[in-house]
Order: sequence, then C-alpha cells, then structure tokens
Amino acid sequence: MGTSGEKENKTREPLIHVGILQNQNRINFSLLSTYKLQGKKFSKGDYFVEIDNGQISFNGERYDQLTFEADQLHKDSFEIKDVIIGVQFHWERKENQQFLGGLKFITTGVGENKSITVINIVSLEDYLKSVISSEMSSTSSEELLKAHSIISRSWLLAQIIKNKSINKEKKVYQTSIETPTEIIRWYDREDHEDFDVCADDHCQRYQGITRQTTELVDRVVNETWGKVISYKGSICDARYSKCCGGIMETFENVWEPIVHPYLQGKPDNYSGIPLPDLCIEEEAEEWIRSSPGAFCNTQNTNVLKQVLNDYDQETADFYRWTKTYSQEELSALIYERTGIDFGEIVDLQPLERGTSGRIIKLKIIGTEKVLVIGKELEIRRALSKSHLYSSAFVVDASEENDEGIPQMFVLTGAGWGHGVGLCQIGAAMMADKGYKYKEILLHYFPGSNIKTEY
Repeated sequence: MGTSGEKENKTREPLIHVGILQNQNRINFSLLSTYKLQGKKFSKGDYFVEIDNGQISFNGERYDQLTFEADQLHKDSFEIKDVIIGVQFHWERKENQQFLGGLKFITTGVGENKSITVINIVSLEDYLKSVISSEMSSTSSEELLKAHSIISRSWLLAQIIKNKSINKEKKVYQTSIETPTEIIRWYDREDHEDFDVCADDHCQRYQGITRQTTELVDRVVNETWGKVISYKGSICDARYSKCCGGIMETFENVWEPIVHPYLQGKPDNYSGIPLPDLCIEEEAEEWIRSSPGAFCNTQNTNVLKQVLNDYDQETADFYRWTKTYSQEELSALIYERTGIDFGEIVDLQPLERGTSGRIIKLKIIGTEKVLVIGKELEIRRALSKSHLYSSAFVVDASEENDEGIPQMFVLTGAGWGHGVGLCQIGAAMMADKGYKYKEILLHYFPGSNIKTEY
C-alpha cells in the first residue's frame, strides 16, 4: 500500500488504509493541497464524486476507483464533508473532517446497489496522533497518552496481521452461530475487506487532523515510536473500552472463542480483596447493584475531562447506570432492532455471564417468541436505539397487568463498553495517582512485554 508520498517516509513505519465514509452515492470533498490523479495535478479547491451506472464519476470521467496521491505524505491534506461519527451510538452526528496523506475512492456493493467508500492512505504514526486526540482529550496526562499510544499501535498492527492471515489462508471468518432458538453474534472485522480499519468507534476513533493535536501528543507518539506490547513474541491484540465497571472482561466472551492470556478477567484495583464470581447470577446482581472501589469508579472531573471528549461527556453515568422502559417501549424497540416480533416482553433472563458480569447469553421471553441472543454487543444493540452502555446489567420487571405481564422494566448496569483490556477511565486514574505507563500496561495486559516493532 502506498502513494507517491511514500518516498518521504524515512522510517519503516507502515502505511495504512482507513475507511472514512462508506456506502455513499455522492461525496463532497476539498483538496487543501495540490494532489495528483493518474499523473495529472489537481489544485486546491472543492470537488465531488458520485456513483453513475456502477462507476465513480469525477470531473466528467468515470472510474472503478481513483486515488489522489500526496507529494508530501505528512503535510498534504484534504477535507471530507459530512463524515458520520459515532455510527449507531447515542452521539451519532455529521461533521467535516480533514486528513493528511492520500485520498482514495472505491466502489462497493454490486449492481444497482453499488456505492462509494472513501479511504485515507496515511502513515501509521500520523494515524496514531489523530487516534490519541480523537479517542480522548489531547490534554490527558503524559503517562496515560504513552500507554494509549502503545496499545493503539499494537491493536492496529495485530489487526493487519490477522487480516493478512485470514486472506492468505482464505479462511471463512465466522462471526455468528445461529440456530432456531439462538442467535450468537460478535462484531470485529466484518465489512472491512477493502481497508485495514474504519475511522469510527467500531475500530479506533480516528478523525484525522480535525481534532488538533498538541505538542505533548506529538512528543508522546514520537517517544513511543514503533513500540508495541507483545505476549510470547506476538503483538498483542490490545483492546480497550471507556469503563470496565470494576472488573475486566475476558476476550473470548466478547469476540471469537480464542483465548488470549493477557485479556482475562481481573479487578481494576490493587486492593487484594477476593473477587466475587460474577459468572454466578446472585454474585453478579449484588456486584452490579453496589458501587465497589476501582480505579474507574471516579467522579474526578479533571481526570474525566482528560479521557472524555465533549460528546463523550454527554454520558453522565458510566460506572453504574439505569435505563427504564415501558412495556410498549421495550417490545417496540426489540422489534425495531432485531426485526423479530416477540409480542409483549414477559422477561429478560441472563443465561450466561462473563468475568465482569457482562451477559454473554440473554433469553428474551415474549408472548409470541422466545429466543436466546448474544454476545454482549448483540445484546446491547437489541436493547437500545444505539448501544446500551454495557451488557453488565440486572433487570427489575414490575407493574404486572391482569395477564401477569410486566408493564415496566428497569435495567441497572455497570460500565461503558465491552470491558476487555485497558479501561480508559481506570487508566486515567492510575496515571493521576502516579503510576507510570509501563505499570498501567502491565495492570491491564498482564504478562505482556514492550518491544520495538520498527
């Protein structure tokens, strides 16, 4: 992968393809520098591409794909209009975003359903500077930023290696197990065959140079240049989420059934107090209804501002939260989100929980249908118009009608996100308490080592 600007790259850092905006009939964009398309120069200005009979129409010509090449990979930039951020999350919105590097448009889909996807070709370290500024405030503490730089780099390289392995061996990448009584799905690299990673929370939040980096972010990325965490010589699939809720979740409970010894359940503290077994329903209920001590159990606004961008701060509760639905709201929501008519909802029964108390399998009992769903993201999608904060919740049903069917449901939950790997709020508190980045990484990825990959 590369552009003509690759000669500018004096290190061995990889170039990556990032999917910015997918499945569009028209995309408006601006070149903020002079770019080349098939050797022809295009100066600064406003342009657009649109789908026309299954091809990309640009400047009176049709293409199957087109790439605007940057002469100066680390300086040339462009702007894409109306990029959707927070896709399917409660903060979803559109904004214009600017990016460094090359610009590529491809067609996706077949026949009349063909559309355009825009891809940014960018150096990995430039990508990281944006991720750090996009995932959290660029004014975060230095130790937190160092830790996050290393895990973001590790996760990305691990995904690229994984994708190459799958493509080389021509594996069928399974992401679901479905029977007449059960639908178990997990979400990882689906729809990402045309680029390495997407730009949204599905992968890592990447908003180009839209979010201005700081001298600290630049310095932190440069000081950790090429560094990753590894386990027994292999780069770690370094996952992270906003708030684990007090105990970290195990990888295989969220994604494919592969054991990663460095992504296992453990407390987000150093208290030494024995953990409850949250796989047991009674233990999980007691845990979720309480507020036990943990690094991520904090209301320290100065720390939270470091971790949470403006739209993330729209979420006031994250360590413990509640969500209330009427029968009418819940039954309509589940039908809308799953496409399955359960009738009236009689009960939501957790059948299996993970190490953090997150539900892996949930039985939805309706007057018309009974079905088991999982894993955690499938559950979160079914029970919210965007994504429920986490699947670590207990249900209180009340106000039964004459048929004994509840008319009110209250979900009491713990944490924000999948809870696997680094807990961003917990890591921010660790840094605030004086822990160094190596200590933070070892806490969230036990048994891992830091190595220089390039």
